[in-house]
Amino acid sequence: MSVVMLTEAEIRGIIGHREAIDLVRRAFAQHSRGEVILPAVMSFDFREVAGETHVKGAHLKGSPYFSVKVASGFYRNPERGLPVGSGMVSVFDATTGQLRAVLFDNGFLTDLRTAASGAVAADVLARHDVQSVGVLGCGIQAAYQLAALLEVRSPRRVVVYCRTRVNAEAYAATVAKAHGLEAAVASAPAQAVAGVDICITTTPSRTPIVRSSWLRPGVHITAIGSDMPHKQELDADVLARADKVAVDSVAQASRQGELHHALDAGLLGPAGVYAELGEIVAGMKPGRERPDEITVADLTGIGVLDAAVAGYVTEIALAHGIGHSLEV
Repeated sequence: MSVVMLTEAEIRGIIGHREAIDLVRRAFAQHSRGEVILPAVMSFDFREVAGETHVKGAHLKGSPYFSVKVASGFYRNPERGLPVGSGMVSVFDATTGQLRAVLFDNGFLTDLRTAASGAVAADVLARHDVQSVGVLGCGIQAAYQLAALLEVRSPRRVVVYCRTRVNAEAYAATVAKAHGLEAAVASAPAQAVAGVDICITTTPSRTPIVRSSWLRPGVHITAIGSDMPHKQELDADVLARADKVAVDSVAQASRQGELHHALDAGLLGPAGVYAELGEIVAGMKPGRERPDEITVADLTGIGVLDAAVAGYVTEIALAHGIGHSLEV
């Protein structure tokens, strides 16, 4: 049996934001149409070293492949001279079960598909005339989210907040240089939220950092940090105030997303969830309908998105002879 091995550099040469957004959009639609196999997430919480690992597997029906991904975030790694994120994806033949590819992406595909899911959410829930974006957090995902958003919207200004001001200043300088946007640093979370058209939260926070009183009519919020039960970026009353709350998966967000906290607080019932994002993408429900709607996308990261991008990378690699083949 021949298995293709791909490095991060080779994977980056195959897929970027535009391809990922298209793949993720289709995967969301398939998920909400029930055209997927999606086991529950397996998570490891290494609190004593500020680390976490997620194992996600899925199959999109009709795809020749299914995948199993291991992705980690160890937030003290920079002190050790190591990147925060790491990971790999194993891709299997959906007909024979045989291993076809191992993608040593170091977490790149997770970052890419997470950013793509934020872009898809903004595309159906945010106003078209977006002028300003607030970003909470200034790590890798903060950069990826903005880059993906620029594929679907054209803001002029970005306001960033993170706990370490020097990191926020570096992020703002990078944004201004790379994208030609006006970039400012906020001294408090409220300054990065109040008055913006889109707010993106990209932190591993365990306590709420966004309050409903800061939100103006018409804002869209994309929250990606709450991917484990103990994490929370939005105060539960943010979801209660929203006109529309969309999630990537009701089942998963009810266990570990922002939705989980709103349900526990009794501020939102299951009927308070407007839609799964895939329902909107597939045309089963409308997205934004009024300019003054407050919308929230609670994205916990579902395995079908990993399967979509990993299957695409594998298909291109096998078709073009990219990577190193190993006979096993």
